[in-house]
Amino acid sequence: MKNASSSLQLLRLHFSFFLMPVYWFALSQVVDRDWGRAALIFVILHGLVYPASNGYNSYMDRDTTPIGGLEHPLQPTRQLFRVTLAMDLAALILGGFIGRWFIAGLAVYILASRAYSYRGIRLKKYPFIGWLTVITCQGALIFLLVFQGSHKPGAVVDSLSVAPAMLAASLLLGGFYPLTQIYQHEADRQDGVKTLSMVLGYRGSFIFTGIIYGIAFFVLAWYFLFTLQIKEFYVLATCMLPVIVYFLTWAIKVWRNPAAATFANTMRMNLLASICTNAGFIAVLVMGS
Repeated sequence: MKNASSSLQLLRLHFSFFLMPVYWFALSQVVDRDWGRAALIFVILHGLVYPASNGYNSYMDRDTTPIGGLEHPLQPTRQLFRVTLAMDLAALILGGFIGRWFIAGLAVYILASRAYSYRGIRLKKYPFIGWLTVITCQGALIFLLVFQGSHKPGAVVDSLSVAPAMLAASLLLGGFYPLTQIYQHEADRQDGVKTLSMVLGYRGSFIFTGIIYGIAFFVLAWYFLFTLQIKEFYVLATCMLPVIVYFLTWAIKVWRNPAAATFANTMRMNLLASICTNAGFIAVLVMGS
């Protein structure tokens, strides 16, 4: 029973909410949608692939300090490892209902996430390689899988037309990435991991985030204007205003006192950004339906 509680907690099912905006963004750009396929993709990603990745990462890390979405993580057991394998296998089997290319994309994501965490490779200990791995897979790759897979079978899909959107999805994730690490410098140092936030420092992490977010919104603006989704962009930008306000407020606090770079403040930023970004892209989806 204790093993089951640990495994369930470390899958961090609620963390999928933080990664959900890319799904809504990609789905909003599909013209000829197959809602059944879209729903299946949602379940595969948010109910299987993401939680399995979280669980495997916890199995490797064996954290004793706060991690994303968990202030007091339990210790993993061998059961967690077996559960993550079963979830990955289930995701690949279900992916067969979408297509072979979808299975291939999922396999790339799963292998990359394992290479990120596995102590024999441990991409996460390399600041920029780890950053590129995360934003490419959770951003551009997932966007492409959702966009391609949510079309009706036989539909002609022009993936190149959404290349700027894929880039924007990666940049939105990439901008926030250092802030998810900012409270755990000491824990990462003890684990032999040199994160991007450690390289940038407390102030540098906020500067980096501001720059990458600025580039992301420039790309988003260009894409939405180019595809004549002007009203949609205004709605999305409006939804993001609370995030900008909180980000600037928190940055000022950390600038004055690095002790403000806490787990609680990070999770508030994470939750607010996820709520606002999900709401924004869902609004874009509804407006285009």
